Amino acid sequence: MVTAAVCAVVAGYRSYAAIAEWVADVPASTALALGMTPDRRPSEAMIRRLLQAMDPQSLTAAIGVWLAGRATIAASTKPRAIAVDGKALRGSRTTDTTARHVMTACDQATGVVLAGTTVDGKTNEITRFAPLLDQISDLRDTVITADALHCQREHVTYLAERGAHWILTVKGNQPHLHAQLTALPWRAVPDAARDTDRGHGRREIRSCKILTISTGIDFPHAAQAIQIRRRRRRLDQPKRFTTETVYAITDLHVHQARPAQLASWIRGHWSIENKVHWVRDVTYDEDRSQIRTGTGPEVMAALRNAAIGALRLTGITNIAAANRHHARDSTRPLKLLGIT
Repeated sequence: MVTAAVCAVVAGYRSYAAIAEWVADVPASTALALGMTPDRRPSEAMIRRLLQAMDPQSLTAAIGVWLAGRATIAASTKPRAIAVDGKALRGSRTTDTTARHVMTACDQATGVVLAGTTVDGKTNEITRFAPLLDQISDLRDTVITADALHCQREHVTYLAERGAHWILTVKGNQPHLHAQLTALPWRAVPDAARDTDRGHGRREIRSCKILTISTGIDFPHAAQAIQIRRRRRRLDQPKRFTTETVYAITDLHVHQARPAQLASWIRGHWSIENKVHWVRDVTYDEDRSQIRTGTGPEVMAALRNAAIGALRLTGITNIAAANRHHARDSTRPLKLLGIT
């Protein structure tokens, strides 16, 4: 039944009722391929009860292992990079409760969500960092990227014990460290990397400077400091730029990663917002979902991640168009998932 739900989400269906309609409408041959008896298909109530009772963390971990096994990424000498990021499920908010919050670990290269965990609120992401990554069996030589909330000494100690490397953004939640980074002689440092990007109605120019830091930075294992300047403008307002300067630190040494690679990993972390979160919000309308009972919100988020990941692995970039394509023929989602 879970596989049928993933197929329905691949076809763009967003709710329990919609998933049940997809199951009810597929031909008998498709139902049989999904392990269902054609004349005894699960009802909406049955689908709802199942999904609301599932453990979203176990589901996400199982999906992550399955998708990772299907990945056909060409062999590369570059280490794997995993982005850790959180997202509020705004549609799960009620008059009495705040919105649910989930944190995921996402493969930067494929956009596949490898692990996920539920947190009680944004401030609790810190305590869920290690349990989230514990779901991934091998982190040796993997580069973990995370936002400023996770720039914590305990986190880098944990990653060192797992044999992983890290790139962490530094902001005002670490005022002493942030002040140390801003005081470095950046004016004397040339740009190590520079690139331009367009998307969602805006153009962005990014430049990256890198300094080796042997002393003077009060953070364990920090080897290099990074300054990223982002200049953005809307395409309909070509003369109005906004500029943002962001700092980061990494335990990677010069011989372990070239400047362009560091810049690529930082950019890859930000791109998860477009690859996963933006698609869930805009294409699947997640923030307006009315699913609020049990673990339903987190399980549906995991199903959306599964659908997005399966589509990304085939090279698809336009998820909305892919949803429409798979909705036109019930056998297409099965072929995508390798079900014959």
